[in-house]
Order: sequence, then structure tokens, then C-alpha cells
Amino acid sequence: MSLFVISWLDREDGLAVRLATREAHLAYVAAHQGVVRLGGPFLSEEGDMAGSMLVIEAESLEAAQAFHEADPYRAAGLFETSTVRPWRVTIGGLA
Repeated sequence: MSLFVISWLDREDGLAVRLATREAHLAYVAAHQGVVRLGGPFLSEEGDMAGSMLVIEAESLEAAQAFHEADPYRAAGLFETSTVRPWRVTIGGLA
């Protein structure tokens, strides 16, 4: 298994969409506890959620992209940009 970082930036008017979809997103992540290793929202200068980052474990880039595609936030059209990239821990660690 390899690690991947999924990084999303919300569209400018996305806070209402994020709040309306948050429970479905959190349920999706909770249902994949063996996949998701670390995650949380990016914050605006005002402290509002403005994007997301997840570190996931997957068999391949294609599997990581499929996980990303199925996220309720993505289905709701929340993100202005999103990326899925292979990643390696160099400093610190994941429990």
C-alpha cells in the first residue's frame, strides 16, 4: 500500500455547500477508516473552512483517485481545484 495526498480548495462561494454536505463527507471518511490516515480542513484567514486535505493509503493512484471521486464533497461540486498525488512521510510519522 502507498500513501497519497488528496488536496482540495473550495470554490469561493463554497462554505454553504460544505456545511450542507459535511455530515455526508464525515460519514464517508468514517466508513473508510482503514484508508484515511490523516485529514482536515484548510482554513481561511477568518477561520472558516476553505478546503480539505486527506492522507490516504491505497493500492494505486487509480484507487486513490476513485476514493476521491466518490467523496460527497466532490459530488456536491464544492471544489474549485483538487489534486491526488503520491506521498511519502519523511519527517514525523503517522500512527
